[in-house]
Amino acid sequence: MSKHDLSNSKPLSRNLMILYGLPHLTHAIVILPLALFIPSFYADELGLPMASVGLAIAASRFLDILIDPIVGVMSDKMRTRWGRRKPWLAVGTPLLIVCAWMVFVPGKDVSITYLFVWSSLLYLAYTFVDLPYKAWGAELSTDYAERSRVTAWREAFGFFGQMLFLAILIVMTIKGVTDVRLQLMAIAILIVVIQPLLVMATLWKVPEREPEILATVDLQPVANEAIFKKTWQALRVMAQNQAFLRTLAAVVLFGTAVLMQATLHRFVLNHVVKAPDLFAPMIMAENFISILCLPVWIWVSDKLGKHRAISLCALWIALWSVFLPLVGEGDTVLYVALILLRGSSLASIFFLSSSIGADVVDFDTVASGRQRTGLYFSIWGVASKLAIGLGVLLGTSLPSLFGFDPTQAIHTSSSITALLAIYGWVPCVIMLFGVPFLWNFPIDKQLQQALRHKISAGGIAEDLNDIGK
Repeated sequence: MSKHDLSNSKPLSRNLMILYGLPHLTHAIVILPLALFIPSFYADELGLPMASVGLAIAASRFLDILIDPIVGVMSDKMRTRWGRRKPWLAVGTPLLIVCAWMVFVPGKDVSITYLFVWSSLLYLAYTFVDLPYKAWGAELSTDYAERSRVTAWREAFGFFGQMLFLAILIVMTIKGVTDVRLQLMAIAILIVVIQPLLVMATLWKVPEREPEILATVDLQPVANEAIFKKTWQALRVMAQNQAFLRTLAAVVLFGTAVLMQATLHRFVLNHVVKAPDLFAPMIMAENFISILCLPVWIWVSDKLGKHRAISLCALWIALWSVFLPLVGEGDTVLYVALILLRGSSLASIFFLSSSIGADVVDFDTVASGRQRTGLYFSIWGVASKLAIGLGVLLGTSLPSLFGFDPTQAIHTSSSITALLAIYGWVPCVIMLFGVPFLWNFPIDKQLQQALRHKISAGGIAEDLNDIGK
């Protein structure tokens, strides 16, 4: 196990943050195709009904929602010689690899049931890996600004993973390999080879911080009849944590909007702009711009606070989404320019949201006396999965409702108009609804430092009003 010092007074080294972020490179390679590739692959290439594909993927996410809090609580309570979070990554990684292979490399005869079962198992395996991994990252640092850098490194690796995925598609296309089945098989092979190596490096080199339990908490075993009382107390504290509830609302709204557009990228390129070969290089360029702009949004976060920075990221996406319905056949320059402008804040939304999540856990630690990062991140996981499910469901069902059918060679003008409006304007409105939840967010740098002081002092707040709503 690593001997790195995780004392509160010593900043994390860049190497440690890099080593922590490594596994997210392949995590992103698993997740990106599920939004950008799988819906159109199963609908366009395999001939399954578009609305049914969206429903199957959305349903697989909703079923997984029931598992997240269980994994979160078990992760918080686990005590092993290797830590609380690491065993989950060690066990979950092989399961994730197998399930990704089954989704990306289906047999010749597939059905909606096949897609539903294996995507459900894939999301379940991803929960085993991703939830403890992000809880681990939230606990690496106790500093307001440094937490943003930890999550920035993780999300940067995620976006590099997406770029690697897209680079493989581009190279294969240049070499004349345009069969989507072969492209997805190449991605699956990459996951099988690289993911175990990156996870092992992180497990070996990155330590875990000991769980924080305040001195005034009763650590005696709880009798069976008191379990419901303790559970109710935990739920009451979470319900009083207004910052947590506001974060949940923002995560669902922002995630739904982003995933709606991600689901529809290929459909718009294939059937409106009529430039299907542009997909991989366009998304790769978007990821590159998003990573390039990370330092800008970190600077904004340092100046205005994470909550204002996320709000501005969302408004930036909403602004350029307004113009997406203006594109038509052959408008490749306009379309790519809009996607790049829109995408320059995507990575920042994800890393800043995770950083705020760590601050909200500090609130709960002061209020309850226990560090329940896994439980909180499991609820955020539920919100994220709800957002992904809603985004894919709305992105596939709404165009179908208005007559758009990707299997048809010719489309009516009304169905194309509806597709573009759903692609651009609906996500824009959803983004705008999410901004008020974070603009005046209560936990800023000053309050987070006050929370850390209370945790260091080992005292539980007598009144939640003392630490903000």
